Amino acid sequence: MRLSSLSLIAVCLVAAAAAGRARVSNEDLTSQVMAHERAFAATMAARDFEGFGRYLSREAVFMTGSDALRGKEAVLAAWRRHYDGGEPPFSWEPKQVEVVASGTLAYSTGPIRDAQGRRIGSFNSVWRLEAPGRWAVVFDRGCDCRQ
Repeated sequence: MRLSSLSLIAVCLVAAAAAGRARVSNEDLTSQVMAHERAFAATMAARDFEGFGRYLSREAVFMTGSDALRGKEAVLAAWRRHYDGGEPPFSWEPKQVEVVASGTLAYSTGPIRDAQGRRIGSFNSVWRLEAPGRWAVVFDRGCDCRQ
């Protein structure tokens, strides 16, 4: 009887461990990143600078032209000006998200619009899964579509 109880416990532990490692579908991961990107963009409309910072990896690299801002603090220092004032100077929204097979990196892209709603560019971001269900921007690059 004691051996069968131990066997049952062992089987339950193995099953629980396997369930804990159950893969999240690519569709679910894509939805997670899309939701994170939308919430990230909503920080601009809400003028929520602290919220903006919560979506940045501490290793974030934001590229503009040939310059790169390296690290969360550098990105925050440069982007603070976009959050000052009552009206957002621009907005962005995701149009496409792709997630790698391992489920740990994602790419998002979409339009950037000026305050009047005219398309002025596109963004490209790489997101990293930093904790279960928590994605953070690691790389970001905007490009001016007027060029």
